Amino acid sequence: LPILFPQQSGLYEYKIFGGLADCAPKLCADVYMDLDFRKQWDQYVKELYEKTYDGEKVIYWEVKYPFPLSNRDYVYIRECREMDVDGRKIWVVLAQSVSVPQCPEKPGIIRVKSYKQSLVIESDGKTGSKVYMYYFDNPGGMIPLWLVNWAAKSGVPTFLKDMQKACHNYSKST
Repeated sequence: LPILFPQQSGLYEYKIFGGLADCAPKLCADVYMDLDFRKQWDQYVKELYEKTYDGEKVIYWEVKYPFPLSNRDYVYIRECREMDVDGRKIWVVLAQSVSVPQCPEKPGIIRVKSYKQSLVIESDGKTGSKVYMYYFDNPGGMIPLWLVNWAAKSGVPTFLKDMQKACHNYSKST
């Protein structure tokens, strides 16, 4: 039965439904996929780049954590597809951690080895977007409850606000 009923990890899986009232879905997808631009608007990015290893595009992302916690880093692959579902344009972004020998762990930074994300963006029927995100990671180490609560209550809404602001600034910067 362990396969049917896996042991509880005690970690949160986040499911987020939201809207970006005045940001078109293609713009949202473009902003989300643009790693260089993300370095400008996401205050938690310490390092972020994409490299090709053995023919596969891999992203390295180091995230700033508040003192006294260690930063975390991610090594992952992702893909974005624009789909047509019954005449509705939908953008789907899938991301998942991978192990790449050419991208070893760094001292003092905790590697997030279990990360998975699904993002779906579509029109809200007006000038904006509806956004759905499923997100899971195992940040490793000891994460205090106050930080987990902050991420759930403040971090995600702040991220959506930051992304909306980034969408407004995107056409000016590209």
